[in-house]
Amino acid sequence: MKKRSYPLLIAIIILFAFLGYAFVNEKSQMAKPAKKTPEIGILQLMSHPALDSIHKGIIAGLKQEGYTPGKNIKIDFQNAQNDQSNLKTMSSKFANENLDLSIGIATPSAQSLANSIKDKPIILGAITDPKGANLVKNNKRPGGNITGVSDQAPLKEQLGLIKKLMPKMKTLGIIYTSSDDSAVAQYKMFKKICKQEKIPLKAYSISNTNDLNQVAQQAVNSVDAIYVPTDNTIAGAMQTLVGAANQAKVPVFPAVDTMVRDGGVATYGVDQYKLGVATGKMSAQILKGNKKPATTPIKYFTHGKLIINKKQADKMGITIPASLMKEAKAKGEIVK
Repeated sequence: MKKRSYPLLIAIIILFAFLGYAFVNEKSQMAKPAKKTPEIGILQLMSHPALDSIHKGIIAGLKQEGYTPGKNIKIDFQNAQNDQSNLKTMSSKFANENLDLSIGIATPSAQSLANSIKDKPIILGAITDPKGANLVKNNKRPGGNITGVSDQAPLKEQLGLIKKLMPKMKTLGIIYTSSDDSAVAQYKMFKKICKQEKIPLKAYSISNTNDLNQVAQQAVNSVDAIYVPTDNTIAGAMQTLVGAANQAKVPVFPAVDTMVRDGGVATYGVDQYKLGVATGKMSAQILKGNKKPATTPIKYFTHGKLIINKKQADKMGITIPASLMKEAKAKGEIVK
């Protein structure tokens, strides 16, 4: 009897061992946390065509890297409507939500995020001079939790274009917002280039859009043409500037492609949508762990595409050389 019971006993032991293993294995599988859906925030300074294009590009860039909003990534989009108190509130909201990553579109948005978030990645969505805006230690090696994409305009190319289209120009004006760090930085760089090229430059600054009409009226009476740097405040009120300039037959040459569509004559501008795509792709790489903000250099676009507003040029009595029209048609854009 004892010998016959051994096989049965062994079978029972094996059965219990198998059941125990299955139970432990199932329990360990249940203990494993489900893969977390990334959550990011996008903070945009205000609504105007350039910043809206950047935002659209960011979404496209994320999709190209496999992140589709509403499917495998959650996005909290906030628009501050150019209100500093909104920026602070929205940045604090992102910090309290402990988001995996935040994106700032325009310098004030990025600065506000940097003040609120210290331990999560922040990606700069088209910030002209990150180091100059005290957002990174070094544009080539940021060194902290912030990196991103710059929208620095090709200033020399833009001035060269103005000279070609305005060969008899005696004085060039520049209008910028004094509270916009990026606009101020570009004004200083543009001033230096004009000095090197021996182009007389008159500077006019505004505090907000309420100043623009009065300052524009003053400027158009003293200059032959007006240059506008990458300036969100003026971009949001471009029609005010163009209206005053048109009355005096003074052409406006902006730094940004979307501002040409809004009444500027021409520019060599960095494509705002492509800036957004690059921002989205960089954000995705950091979410995946393939890159780290501290060691990811600020991305620059060194050349702009030629965009010409033919209708506006005709209105200003400016003849566009055939070579430039050919270039814009082949590699850039012609607004008719």
